[in-house]
Amino acid sequence: MMRQVASRLAIAVSTWAVAVALIFVAMRVLPGNPLLARFGQHPDAKQIEQISREQGWNRPMVLQLGEFFWKLGTRGDLGKSIARSHVSITDELRVRVPATIELTLVACLISIPLGITMGVAAAVWQGKWPDVTSMAAALLGVSIPVFFLGMILRGVFTFLPTSARLPLNEFNFQSITGLMLVDTLLRGRPDLWIASVRHLILPALTLSSVPMAIIARITRSSMLEVLHADYVRTARAKGASFARIVWRHAFPNAAVPVTNIAGLQIGLLLSGAVLTETVFDWPGLGQYMAAAVVRDHDYLAVQGGAVVITAVFIGMNLLLDVVYLWLDPRMRGI
Repeated sequence: MMRQVASRLAIAVSTWAVAVALIFVAMRVLPGNPLLARFGQHPDAKQIEQISREQGWNRPMVLQLGEFFWKLGTRGDLGKSIARSHVSITDELRVRVPATIELTLVACLISIPLGITMGVAAAVWQGKWPDVTSMAAALLGVSIPVFFLGMILRGVFTFLPTSARLPLNEFNFQSITGLMLVDTLLRGRPDLWIASVRHLILPALTLSSVPMAIIARITRSSMLEVLHADYVRTARAKGASFARIVWRHAFPNAAVPVTNIAGLQIGLLLSGAVLTETVFDWPGLGQYMAAAVVRDHDYLAVQGGAVVITAVFIGMNLLLDVVYLWLDPRMRGI
């Protein structure tokens, strides 16, 4: 198993390096001039030469890429923002990434248990009202665009906060970990913990809609296949209880593909958070990248955010591979 893990780790690192290289090249061949974000519509030659020297754009792209990998690998340096001169992109992301992680984790805590429960209920009571209701909800979850669902929830649940992470009068709250659900408890502020939960409800529900629907459909399909297996029929013939058949015999064997899909959704939630954070003014990675594209035209900031998302997504895939090896011993011989 250790050889399998080492092999997958090498593949993950290679994939991440290729992905970062593609992101780096793509940011430099995109149409438009990022210098306009800093110097306006008519930068003079001296300004162009200055910024090119600062960013190293006057050197061959291969050397630029090599330097980028060196700084990223040794110091975690993602460069300097173009729109905000001399501001470290790494420092900006260090403040914003915890907000996205917190939102993503809460969305997972909603989508994964609820999606699994819906899928199991739909499979166990196939063709009956739990099946019809669950699959209808899953179809709606996949069909409704995230930004549209967010606007609907904002209009319906007007008693819940629709922006920021804490009340506006707590703007000077000193964060420790960047996770408000943790920091408010560490600071001994249960009142702010409740407030942070209320701020999380709508964006987390919005973000969880698509993964919940996907997990529910995959769980139903996997459970139906297992429920018709011979060993399940044998358990029924031996008089095993309904709950034991479902949760002891059927679900553990159906959980392998469900685990794979559920883990992938965590990585996908980071990219889906762009729309959710924009709708709810959530100060995370998604909002940062959206502002960098639309308002600042800051390609280096977009590049930094994309590198972080790529690392998280590939890391989740690596973790899933390890879990998959542990859950399914047959994979260890491949």
